[in-house]
Amino acid sequence: MRAKEVLKVVSAPVTFASLCCLTPLVLVALGVSTVSFGTSLADSWYGDYKWVFRGIGILSLIFALVLYFRKSKGICTLDEAKRRRNEIINTVLITLIAGIAGYLFFLYVVVHYLGVWLNIWQ
Repeated sequence: MRAKEVLKVVSAPVTFASLCCLTPLVLVALGVSTVSFGTSLADSWYGDYKWVFRGIGILSLIFALVLYFRKSKGICTLDEAKRRRNEIINTVLITLIAGIAGYLFFLYVVVHYLGVWLNIWQ
């Protein structure tokens, strides 16, 4: 699996998992909400509902992997999946590791510094 394919599969799930803190930033950047509302929204979503967003990220990663195997690799039946088991396991592990690394980088570096730049959090 090439890096470009990994980025295609992982990019949407990482974004979905990071929506707990990305949504308030977008709302403040567009001028739809105030900084204090964005701060309280980010605090409550990240504090109380971060596992919901992470669960949505994992489910969307599973869905993206199923679509990848069906459309790009042509694995549609269980017999085909059994024959190509090692390839499937390796691909799932690579995308899982890339997804976790992408989530950590995107949420705790990119979103954090955007929030600091917009004065939502310190």
